[in-house]
Amino acid sequence: MKGVILAGGLGSRLHPLTKITNKHLLPVHSQPMIYYPIQALINAGIEDIMIVTGGNSAGDFLKLLGNGKDFGLKHVNYTYQEGEGGIADALSLVEHFADEDPICVILGDNLIEKNIKAAADEYRAQGRGAKIMLKRVHDPERFGVPELDGEKVLNIEEKPNEPKSDFAVIGIYFYDNTVFDVIRTLVPSGRGELEITDVNNHYIRRGEMTWNELDGWWTDAGTFESLLRASNLVAETGANNL
Repeated sequence: MKGVILAGGLGSRLHPLTKITNKHLLPVHSQPMIYYPIQALINAGIEDIMIVTGGNSAGDFLKLLGNGKDFGLKHVNYTYQEGEGGIADALSLVEHFADEDPICVILGDNLIEKNIKAAADEYRAQGRGAKIMLKRVHDPERFGVPELDGEKVLNIEEKPNEPKSDFAVIGIYFYDNTVFDVIRTLVPSGRGELEITDVNNHYIRRGEMTWNELDGWWTDAGTFESLLRASNLVAETGANNL
């Protein structure tokens, strides 16, 4: 299995900080934000990693990470997303890197306390389709929300007024190599982006979606409030052994 970290976008919710650097290079406690998803993949046994970045600071990822020696990696791959076409658009750029292998995708501003190794191992055994990670939250209306029937996912609704569960779909996904065919069928949403929720619902309609509940805390770090929260959580409890 290969790993993909999506670290593009303009980070407009963090202006003026992101006027001079990429959001994913900002500090979270004592480390750059991008360190955390890299370590999450390594902890899951994934060491062949592609970072999708963009904007004017893309070259700074190479300066910071090089070939990943500080993480014990032999090599890190990079690709560039022009503009903001959405998560699924960014994912489409890694088709040649995936080379028909399954992939684990992590949004670069997502931080987790523990690890996803058990979910990764289950997905390896699953062998096809997709898997999403879910977390119970007090405000699911802010996220993609799954409708569940026991272990089965019936549908995912983006930012619903009346959530059908108290779970949020967090930014960690597992896909087989048909994900790129799915992306080619998508049309842009009302905000002009290719939506990852549409990808996930496609797998649900095919009956090929499973899910795991994440253990430990999870947060994104894409706003000033969540960036501060992420730093405080890492300071208090640590994250990914960093």
